[in-house]
Amino acid sequence: MGILDKPMFRKAIRSQRCLVVADAFIEGPEREKLSKPYVIYPREGTRPFALAGIWDDWCDPSSGEYIRSFAILTTVSNSLTQAIGHQRAPVILNPDKEREWLDPNTPLGDITSMLRTWDARQFNAYPISPIIRDPRCNGSHLLEPVGQRIWPEFTHEIHSTLEVFGMGESQSRSRRAAEVSDTSRGVRYDSSQGTLPRHNTWGHQGSLFE
Repeated sequence: MGILDKPMFRKAIRSQRCLVVADAFIEGPEREKLSKPYVIYPREGTRPFALAGIWDDWCDPSSGEYIRSFAILTTVSNSLTQAIGHQRAPVILNPDKEREWLDPNTPLGDITSMLRTWDARQFNAYPISPIIRDPRCNGSHLLEPVGQRIWPEFTHEIHSTLEVFGMGESQSRSRRAAEVSDTSRGVRYDSSQGTLPRHNTWGHQGSLFE
């Protein structure tokens, strides 16, 4: 039985949808759960992002107090959550679908089409300490990695620019050669111009990446 048919969610999926905004989320293997937690985060810095959620008002039978709560919807796993050891993954909405998700007039067929898995290549994950399970603990140190990331990460930086003048000649040597050559023909190189006569030299520029 899917979310469209479960009595608990039938109303919420149709008219009580919400966005759960996050910079990252924590997931663990299906068996070990948060005894082996991972932080899952977007690789390209596209933060925050929105998880697909539904909300409802729940009445506490002991006090009669109404409490507004929410749930995050899940879908089939992808290669990243499978690498962690979980067979489900939360639904992450594309930014251009967030307004449609919140609109109560959006057709139900369009809503269900959004309940799909996300591109695992756009996210990464690393393990953190299981102490995060303790509700008494708080602080950014709980999110510090205790092991290697699931996917290796690479950065590309431009380290230098090459400028090649002449056929393997240096710029200064080409200038001296041009001055001698042009002087013999009655054309003298003017260093104040900062350039060589066009028929005496050629250039090429390129970049090196590591």
